[in-house]
Amino acid sequence: MQKKSTRQLLTTSLLLVLIALVSVTAATAAWLTIADHTRVNTMRMNVTSGMNLRFDLDAHQEFEEYVKVLTFPDIAQRIAREQGYRPEDNPLTPVTTGDCVHFTLENGDPAKKEYYLDFVLHFMATTDMVVHLTGAGAQGTQVSSPTPGLPGAMRISFTAEETSVYSPGMGGSSRPGYGGKVFGLGAEGIRYDDSNALFTLKAGVDKPVAVRIWLEGTDEGCTDRLRGAEYSIRLRFVGTDEDGNVLEDSRNTSRRAGNTT
Repeated sequence: MQKKSTRQLLTTSLLLVLIALVSVTAATAAWLTIADHTRVNTMRMNVTSGMNLRFDLDAHQEFEEYVKVLTFPDIAQRIAREQGYRPEDNPLTPVTTGDCVHFTLENGDPAKKEYYLDFVLHFMATTDMVVHLTGAGAQGTQVSSPTPGLPGAMRISFTAEETSVYSPGMGGSSRPGYGGKVFGLGAEGIRYDDSNALFTLKAGVDKPVAVRIWLEGTDEGCTDRLRGAEYSIRLRFVGTDEDGNVLEDSRNTSRRAGNTT
C-alpha cells in the first residue's frame, strides 16, 4: 500500500510539473511570436474635449490659443520632428512596462521609441476641474478594431502628478497598476470619481501631461491573431467638480477656441 501511495504521489507531482511547464511555455511562445512578427498596419486617432476644456501640443498663455480637436497627423508630425521617426511607418510592436516610462521587450531589452507612442499634451480649463475620459459609448472614448482582442491589449497612460492607465478591456473596474492606477470605462451610466480620474486643473493654468500608447505584450489578448490588425482610437475628455458632476461651459460658448467641430 505504501509503495502504491508513493507511486501515485510521484505520478501526480510529475503531472503537475508538466502542466506548469506547458503553461509557461505557451505564454512565453505567445510573447516571442508577437515580438518577432506582429505589427499593426495603421492607426487613426482623434482627440476631442468638452466646451470648457482645451489642449494642444504646446503651452500657451491664453485659453483661446488652445484647440478642441487634435488628429493623429498632428501628433505624428510632432513625434517625427522631436523623436526622429515617422509613426506612420513604424506601427506599434508589443512591449511592457512597470512605470509607463521605461518600456521593454519580452526578453527585457529596452524597447525602441518607435515601438510605442510617446508625446505631451498641454491642457488648460476655464475653471478648476478634475479631468476624466468620457464613457466608452458610441460617441465617447473608444479603442476599436475589426480584429477581436486588440482593443483589450491596448493601453493608454496619462502622467501628470500621478499616472492613470486606461485599459479598454477592464469594463468599468479599477485597480492599482503601472505605478499608479489602471482602469476601464463602462459604456453606459459611467460614474466619474477617483477610480477613473486622470488629473486636476486650475483655471487658466497650463498643465503638461505625458501620454503614452502601447500594445501590452503580457495581455492575454495579445496573440498571433493581432498580426497585421488595424485599429482606431478616440479619446474624449470631460471636466468634473470634486464630486464627479460634469461641469458646464463657464464662458460664452459663442467665442471660438481653436478648431471646433
